[in-house]
Amino acid sequence: MIKVNNIKYFGEGKRSIVYTAYYKNKKVIIKNPKNKINTIANEVKFLKILNKNKIGPKLIYYDDYNLVCEFVYGLRITDWIRINNNKSIKKNLKKIFDECRLLDKLKIDKKELTNPYKHILIDKNPVMIDFERARFNENPKNVSQFSQFIMSKRVYEILIKKGIKFDNIKLIKAVKKYKKSYSEKDYNSILKSINITEVS
Repeated sequence: MIKVNNIKYFGEGKRSIVYTAYYKNKKVIIKNPKNKINTIANEVKFLKILNKNKIGPKLIYYDDYNLVCEFVYGLRITDWIRINNNKSIKKNLKKIFDECRLLDKLKIDKKELTNPYKHILIDKNPVMIDFERARFNENPKNVSQFSQFIMSKRVYEILIKKGIKFDNIKLIKAVKKYKKSYSEKDYNSILKSINITEVS
């Protein structure tokens, strides 16, 4: 294990216990398996791939029972949307969709994107975290699951208040078409239906 200091309990999920610490004066997250189901190796495998594609927190160290990665600052996605403006929201929704699209192209299913409240943090830019359950899949559902998230009643109502209006029926049709082809054209149709094709 690398030398870290100021280790503090941060929280836990179904599969891991999480601590914060400092490594070379930078805040990091340390994950340890919570039970016999050790997901460290799986998360490490995918973080190595995703870091090369600028997705996810930076992997710093790992062994059989420890995963150390950079601490990601930011608000959980729904909380962030609530306090930001139309332009910023559109810009970051586009970034998240583009990351989902890249995951689909890599044939990696992140899972949990239908309700990514704890899985996407946003400061200036969005960062996906927690790839414990990620799997290779010939038919990944990242774009379609994130589309479901923004169509959910709770999120949809927030987006409307922010002036981001779209037709759910059109979006559902676009997603269904994309799921059959995974083409760039059909992906762009999804973005177009939400009016985030060109966000500067």
